[in-house]
Amino acid sequence: MTTAKTHEAITSAVDGAGPMLERASHQISSLAHDGMDAVRGGSRQLRDGAQQASKQTVGYIRQEPVKAMLMAAATGAALMALVSLVTRSRNGH
Repeated sequence: MTTAKTHEAITSAVDGAGPMLERASHQISSLAHDGMDAVRGGSRQLRDGAQQASKQTVGYIRQEPVKAMLMAAATGAALMALVSLVTRSRNGH
């Protein structure tokens, strides 16, 4: 291949790469926007779910305050026992 043909082939390849890079850039940008929209939607659903769970918890505590207090105490005792067990096993006892 001669130098002129090589130069022409390189120029042609570079000229053809521009539109391809432009399309790829637009596709990447579109995917990034779609990803951000999905994250926003998931975050909104998670926040709404947490708010609903909070409302249900408050409602349960109002309806069954004694049961709620006993469950909280039992949960606290179980967590303390677990922490004590983990701490003891780390200390080698």
